[in-house]
Order: sequence, then structure tokens, then C-alpha cells
Amino acid sequence: MTRIPQAYQRPTGWLSKTWPGMVAFIGLVYAHVASAQQTSQLLTNTSDVLSLSIKQATRHIPVLVTGVVTAAEPQWKGQFFVQDLTGGVFVENTRGRPPEPGDRIEISGVSHPGAFAPIIGQPSWKKLGTAPLPEAIPVPIEQLMSGSEDSQRVEISGIVRAAQITDTKSNLDLDIASAGYRFHAFPKIVPGMDPQRLVGARVRLKGTAAASLNPGLRRLIAVNLFVPRAEDFVVETTESVDPFAEALTPLNDIAHYRKDSRPGKRVHVKGAITWQRPGEELFLQDKSGGLRVKSRQAETMAVGDVVEAVGFADFENYLPVLQDAVYRKVSEPGTDLSPKAVKIQDVQDGRCHAALVTLQGKLLDRFVRRDRQPTSGNMRVRTVLMMQSENLTFTAETESLQAMKDWAALPIGGTIEVSGVCFTESGEDGKARSFQILMPTGEGVRVLARPSWLTPQRLTTGLGILLAVSIVGMGWTVMVSKKNAALNVLVREKEKARLELRQARDLLEERVIERSAQLKLQITARKESELQFKAVLGERTRLAQELHDTLEQTLTGIRLQLDAAARLLLRNPEDAGSRLEMARNLMRQSQIELRRSVWDLRCRALEQFDLPGALLRNARQITCGTGIQIELQTKGQVRPLPEVMEENLLRICQEALTNVIKHSDATLAVIELEFADDLVALQIKDDGKGFVPGAGAGPSDGHFGLLGMTERAKRLGGQVFLSSIPGSGATVRVEIPLSHPAEVPVLELAYTPSPL
Repeated sequence: MTRIPQAYQRPTGWLSKTWPGMVAFIGLVYAHVASAQQTSQLLTNTSDVLSLSIKQATRHIPVLVTGVVTAAEPQWKGQFFVQDLTGGVFVENTRGRPPEPGDRIEISGVSHPGAFAPIIGQPSWKKLGTAPLPEAIPVPIEQLMSGSEDSQRVEISGIVRAAQITDTKSNLDLDIASAGYRFHAFPKIVPGMDPQRLVGARVRLKGTAAASLNPGLRRLIAVNLFVPRAEDFVVETTESVDPFAEALTPLNDIAHYRKDSRPGKRVHVKGAITWQRPGEELFLQDKSGGLRVKSRQAETMAVGDVVEAVGFADFENYLPVLQDAVYRKVSEPGTDLSPKAVKIQDVQDGRCHAALVTLQGKLLDRFVRRDRQPTSGNMRVRTVLMMQSENLTFTAETESLQAMKDWAALPIGGTIEVSGVCFTESGEDGKARSFQILMPTGEGVRVLARPSWLTPQRLTTGLGILLAVSIVGMGWTVMVSKKNAALNVLVREKEKARLELRQARDLLEERVIERSAQLKLQITARKESELQFKAVLGERTRLAQELHDTLEQTLTGIRLQLDAAARLLLRNPEDAGSRLEMARNLMRQSQIELRRSVWDLRCRALEQFDLPGALLRNARQITCGTGIQIELQTKGQVRPLPEVMEENLLRICQEALTNVIKHSDATLAVIELEFADDLVALQIKDDGKGFVPGAGAGPSDGHFGLLGMTERAKRLGGQVFLSSIPGSGATVRVEIPLSHPAEVPVLELAYTPSPL
């Protein structure tokens, strides 16, 4: 029968009229889909069940498995393990009589997520006969403890560390150690077998692995092994002699080298009890030192009783411990144990673990702590003293109820001495990380020095007295203030007069500030007018320079090309045509440069080439057809310059070459561009006829070339140097600093070259 989900439960109200038909239709569709899904997903072996995820297992997928029962205990309430050729699985059978191990059965049920691994739920089974149990597979202990072999029949070996009979009296409960791991095994009891004779024996077991876990969190906490047949429990070796008959080992030597040491061999020790927690642990002391002994034996001994103990030497927190020990009292008189006075450094070096010691320190606090014992779960009350010695904090504690009264009078902040068992926690380096003093009673405490007079209680009393004095003083202050009320009236009148005077002064300051603001506004307007005038004048000068540097130079080139074309027109018309074409190109360039000058656009040659390339290109364009050879030389590391600097250097070079073409009759012009750390220099040198500097035409005669160059250099903070000797050519050198200094005076050149 298919169960209708909760979402389709019958509603109330207006839907109730149409609900019966809807329910019938939805039920048929749901039953059909569920039936088809179950038919297509039938699981026929245990491996398929274990391969399901938790989400898949909750879908109650139908299961039909045939296998052999490997484990079934009476106290399991009908639950059992079954295994086929692919593996084993747990069956949650809570109805009827369970099958017996060895029964061959057929199970039909559904998948269920289980508490740890997927299982078979809602089973119904029938017995088909009997069969041998599946062969147990030897597995490493690490694989068994990982939980991956849950429900599988495995074979494992180990050493029995503890043995007892279960409550059902049908099985043994063996605590087995193997390669550093521990697990519980439950073999059947063999008649005449003494469980204690198995302690220390090496055994081999074949059984079904079952996980012990936290069901709410599905977390694995231990692994158990159920051995259903007596022949699956094999004792390989046992202790050859009674361990109590072995030679005694000094307590401080159980972690030392011994040639006859082997896994599973118990150690025989003897000592006096210094502290005990029945059912969990006790501490022993002999002449060599102390030892922590862990034992499940619940027999209570008195402090000072001498006992013999046998157990397994082991390590816990990098310190020696006797595990799974059993002990017995020997017929020797009780020993009067005297603690050894030690220092904190001895404890930190790891030399005092489990020993009976005496320590001194400052008492910081005392309190009572209530918790449960780890093994029995019973509530216990511990009285704890928190102490400090040499900047190291530790605790001294006891479970004696009388200590709560005895320690109540211990002075906080005083220096005390405690005697007890030193229990340390060590690191890999052997140094103690923390420690505590375990005391059987509260009698091992002695006050050495009282705290200073200034205690918290006395400080509180002093603060109370000070508060009372303060209240009296406040009352006297109120009385004095009443007597001074008359004087306050006079003070207020004077204060009123002072405020009126201050208001008058503030009014005067406001008027001064207002007038100053008006004057500042007028001065600012005047400066703005001057700046606007300078800006207009600067723009006019710039446009004049641009027109001179672009239009005039281009027209000069056009004139030269037209002159050459006129000379070649009759002799060589083809060359004359090329000259005319070049003149046309120059005219087109003149138009473009004129527009760019008017609209203050930057020369595009600087965006297409670097500065040396732009200089060489423009120089060859200007001197084309003049017979003047151009050479370009660079010094230093060529690098980009600011845009305004590159443009002005290009214009200065153009003007200098135009003068060479027009006046020098030169055949060679050398352009030298030098990049220094703090400046850039441009030099144009020709081999023309030269001139006498200072004698010739200038701006008054309509020649603005040198003036334009000097003005450009001045705007950039640079200088122009002109040198010439008649008959030996002329040199124009411009030096511009790469920083941004203030304007420097430029050499004013008055020259009159005859051609200018």
C-alpha cells in the first residue's frame, strides 16, 4: 500500500467538494509512479545497499537479498548481521524470533540510512537452510578502526589487555590492543576458561565488525568484533609464568631499555600508594621515584600501603604509565612517605612526574569544582588551590570533603607550601607544559607568610572612610557657598559690564573684517583684469610666433620649389613637374598648419615619431631641393620630453634651418640633440658664409626669427646662444633645463647680418 504524502491531506472549505475525485486521481498516479520506481530499483545484494548515500537510503528502495547470518545475539532484540558473496549488512529486525548464525535466509525489506552505514529495514525473512559462515578476510588494524569494514566478517590479531565476563554470562568481553589501537571482542565462553588467564595472551579472532558510535551525530567512536563460534577464537601464546613471579622493576625504570622487553609482556612493580582514585588510577612511590598506574580495579587502599602491580608499560602525553594494571596488597607495614622539596625548574625539566614533592608558591585563589568521573560517571567534588611560583601558575587539589573547611582560612595572596603527587603533562621535548599537585587530604598545606597589610578588604574599608570624609567636605562646601552668595551678585554685575564691552569690541572687529573683505574683493578683481590682459597678450604673441614658424617657413619652401621649377621648366619638364607637385604639397601643409596654429593644436609629427625622428623629417622636408645636406646626431639616452618642450624645440629647429636656407649659402647643416641629466640641448651648425653677431637686421626690419627662438626658450626657462665667424658658418645652441625653474634672463642678441 502506497502512503499519500502529507502535502495531499484532505483540505477544508470550498475545496472539500472536489477533493474526493482529486484524491482518487492523485493516489492512482502516485501509486503507479512508486510501483514503477520500486520495480526498476530493486537491490539484490548487500554491496548495493552499502553503496547507497544517506539521501538515497531514506527513499526506502526495495531490497531482496539471500545470504548467511554471521552474528545474532539474544540481547539484540531480533537484530542481526547477514552476508552474501558481495559483503555484509546489518538487518534491523524488531519483530519475531531472530535467525541463528549459520542460517541461510532470504530477506525482503527496504533501504534505511541506519545510525552509521545503510541497513535493511522493515525486513521479512525465511530460512532456506544452513551454510558455513563466510570466510573471514584478514584486514590491517588501521582499516578495521576506520569503520570501512562495518558489518563485514574479518580476521584480526592482538594482545588481550583486559578480560571479563559480560552481563549475559554467555560471552567474554576482551579489551584487545593491536598496533597502537584498541577494540573490544566478544567471543563465546569456553567451559573451564579463566578470563584473567587471557590477559597478556596473543589471540587471533574471526568475527563480524560492528561500529560503536554516537547515534545523534553518526560519528564512529569505537569498533567491536562479535565472534559467534568458539573455533573462531584462537589463543596463539599466553604468559609463560605468573607476572607476579617476575623480577621487580624499579618504578623509574619501566621506560628504560630492557633486552627481554617484548610487546604484550607485563611489568612487575612494587611501591607505596601516594594517591588513588579507585577504578581509574593510582600513584606509587619507591626509592627510584614515582609512577602512574591505570587500573580498573576498584579496591580501595590507604595512602602508605605497599602494593604489587603488574601491567603493560606504555606512554601517555610523552610520559611513562602502567596501563591495564592489577594490584594486590603485600604483607609489609605501611611506609611513612616524606615528600621531597623541589623547585619549579625541576618540575619544568620533567624530573618530578608522579613523585611525592613539596612546592612553595603564592596563593592566588581557591574554589570548588564539581564534575563527573570519566569511568564511573559519578559526581565528584574537588577543592582547588590556584598558586603561582616564579611566574608559573599551577593548581593543588584534593577530593577530600574536609579540605573545603580546612582551606577556607588560607589567606589569599599569602605564601604557602603544599605537599602531594606531582602530575605533569609533557611535550615532545620532555619539558613540562603544565602540572598539578594531587593531594589525598587537605593536611598537606602549610602557611609560610601572610599577605601584606594592604589587603582587598582593608582597601575597601579605607575607600569607605574616604567616601564619608568626602560627604562631610561637600556639606561644608555648601555652607560656604551660601555665605558667598552676596559676593556672587557683585561678580555677576562686573561680568555683565565685561560682556557689554566685549560685544562692542566684537562689533568693531566685524566691521573691520567686512571692510577688509571689500578691499580684498576689489584687489582680486583688479588682479583678475591684469591676468586677463596678460593672457590676451600672451595668446597674441603665441599666434604671431605660430604664424611665423609655420606659414612663413612653408611659404619660403614654396618659393624655393617654384624657383627651381621655373629654372627646370624648359630644360627638364619632368623635374619641373615634381617641383610643382612638392610646392602643391607644401601649400596643402601650409593650410593644415595654419588651421592648427589658429586652433592651438599640437604638431602631429610628434605623435607619429620621437623627437629626433621629427627633427630629421622636418629638416629634410624644409631643405628639399636646396642642395643642403642634413645630418642628425644625438648624445645621451634619448627619452620622451614634455609635449610643450618637444613642440618648441621642433619650432626652434625649423626657424634656424629657415635662416640657413635663406641667408647662409651653406651645403651642410648638422643638428645635434643632447640629453643630459638636468637639461636638453639643441644645436644647429652650418658651413655657410657666417656673419658678424650684433650687426644686422632685427625685429624693427621685419625679421622675427631669432626673437621667436629666444621667446620660446625663455618660456621654458632656457637660453639661446649664437656664435658665428664670417666665412666659417654659424652655430645656434638652445639649452632648456628639464626641471621647472623660474624664468631666467635670456641673452639679448642684437645682430645685423647683411642678408636678413
